[in-house]
Amino acid sequence: MTTGIALPAPPHLEGLPSPGARSSGHPGIAFFDFDGTLVRGDSLLPFLSLIVGKKRARLSLMRAVHGAIQLHATKRQLGSDIRTSTKAILLRLTLADVPVAEARAAAERLPGWVRWNRPILDALKAHQDAGRRVVIATGALDLYMPELLKDLGITDLLATGLEEVDGVLTGHMKGGNCVRAMKAQRVSAYLHHHGPFGETWGYGNRPSDVPMLDLLHNKVIV
Repeated sequence: MTTGIALPAPPHLEGLPSPGARSSGHPGIAFFDFDGTLVRGDSLLPFLSLIVGKKRARLSLMRAVHGAIQLHATKRQLGSDIRTSTKAILLRLTLADVPVAEARAAAERLPGWVRWNRPILDALKAHQDAGRRVVIATGALDLYMPELLKDLGITDLLATGLEEVDGVLTGHMKGGNCVRAMKAQRVSAYLHHHGPFGETWGYGNRPSDVPMLDLLHNKVIV
């Protein structure tokens, strides 16, 4: 349910339009990170736990961290940073050879995990009330994010894709990990393709979302 209430700008954004304010000209757009911003916590491990069980998911995470450290020490990393390498290994350990249908069934059970960050959720609804586009830009997987967002009326989703062959997951990311610089690139491309926009907003956390937030007029660090 939307509130229709214009939220006051956070202290570090005084002087900028509040989410409920309407700007003249082209409609605005607001980008929201998901994990740690719109919701409390990180959604990936709870999702993987629904597929392989909590114990195996946690053991796989420990193995992935150890493996990523070793790869970066020998400069054979799987990503541009150690977190992306960790994620790449974790996905391979838990999702390789999993049928897509099974993974989607797990995604349908994931909404029970969600704990919304109420002030940020209210800001999202205020942007919607003002007639703006609302886009979720997240490193979370596009396999389950639609289930978590289905009741919010989101305009678009930018998320991390998964490779599949003949209806089976390979355990590899498709198109890169939608975080940090990659997320900023995708947001920039979205703005270029769908713009121009009269005003832009961004909600995220530091330091991972700083590259995205630097592209936008109004920034909220959660």
